[in-house]
Amino acid sequence: MTINPKFRALIPPLAPEELAQLEANIIADGCRDPLVTWRDMLIDGHNRYEICTRRNIPFKTVSKSFQDEDEAMDWMDANQLGRRNLKPDQFTNLLGRRVDRAERKAGNQYTIVASSQTATKQKTDTVGDIAKAHGVDRATAYRAAEKFRAIEKLAETQPEQAQAVRDGVKRFNEVRREIKLEEVKKTVALPTAKYRVIYADPPWKYGDQLTEDYGPVKFHYPAMTIAELCALPVREMSEPDAVLFLWVTSPLLFECLPMIEAWSFKYKTSFVWDKVKHNMGHYNSVRHEFLLICTRGSCTPDARKLHDSVQSIERTTHSTKPEKFREIIEELYPHGKRLELFARKETAGWDTYGNQC
Repeated sequence: MTINPKFRALIPPLAPEELAQLEANIIADGCRDPLVTWRDMLIDGHNRYEICTRRNIPFKTVSKSFQDEDEAMDWMDANQLGRRNLKPDQFTNLLGRRVDRAERKAGNQYTIVASSQTATKQKTDTVGDIAKAHGVDRATAYRAAEKFRAIEKLAETQPEQAQAVRDGVKRFNEVRREIKLEEVKKTVALPTAKYRVIYADPPWKYGDQLTEDYGPVKFHYPAMTIAELCALPVREMSEPDAVLFLWVTSPLLFECLPMIEAWSFKYKTSFVWDKVKHNMGHYNSVRHEFLLICTRGSCTPDARKLHDSVQSIERTTHSTKPEKFREIIEELYPHGKRLELFARKETAGWDTYGNQC
C-alpha cells in the first residue's frame, strides 16, 4: 500500500486532541474500521494507518473501484464532508472543491453522495444533487465553489496562508484582512499616533459584497470596498477609550457594521443630517445621511450639552459635510488627540488623512 501525496493533501488534519483521542481508542480497541484503498493507494484512513504502523497494530483494508483520480478524489471529499469535527471553512473548502470539480466535469453522469459513515455512487452529477447531499441549498454550494477557487488563487501567492485556511487554523476572512492590511500599509502612509476622537467619511464603494472573491488588493480612494475599509488599522490607531464618528448613507447602514467591528468599536447612537434638498433613490427621494457614534472602551462625551439628533443643513457640493458636525464633535470631546480619516482639507486641532488634503 502506498501513500499518494496528492491524496493525503486532500484530508483536513485532525486537531491535536482529536488525534490523541483516536490513538488512545486504537490502542484500547484496535483498528476496528478497514482502511480504504484504490489501486493500492490509500484514500481513507491516513491517520489510522500512521498510528497502526507506528504502534505495530494490525489493520484491515478494503479496495474501491473508480474510473480515474478525479472520481477517487471526489469520493474522498464526499467522505470527509461527513465528518462532524470539520470547521466551517474546512467544510466550505471541501464542498466547494466538489462543486468546482463537478462543474469542470459537467459531461459526466455521476455524483458521490456521502453520509457520516459511507460514500456511495449515484447517477447524476449536478450542483443541486451535491448541495442536497450535504444539507445546503444550491446558492450555498455555488458560493462554496467560489470560495474554494479564491483559496486556490490565494495559494498561488500565499501558500502558507491558504493552507492555514484549509487546515482550519485561520478563517478565510481573517487571512484576507491580514493580507489587505499589509498591502494598505505598503501603499498608504497612515498616521502612527493614538487617537481618542476619530471622524471618518469613508469613500464607500456601492454594490460591494462582503463575500467578494479574493483578488489582488487595490487600495482605491475615493472608492473602497467594505473589506478594504475593514483592513485599515483604525483599531491600532485608537486609544483604548475612544469615539468614532462615522458617516454612512442609508443603503449602507447595515453593511457598515462589519467595518465598525473590525475597527473595534460598538455602535451607540446617531445624528441625522437633513440635507433639505432631495437626491434620487431606488425606493424614495433621499434627503438624509447618518453620522453614527461608536465607542471603544469607555468614552462618553466630556461636555454635558445634548445636541439635537437631527440637523437640517442644506447640502452643497457632492459629499461635502457641514462644518456644524465637526463643531458638535469638538464641543462634545474637547480633550484628546483627534484624527479625521479621508479628510478633504487640513483643519486646526486635527490630524488628517486623505489624498485631497
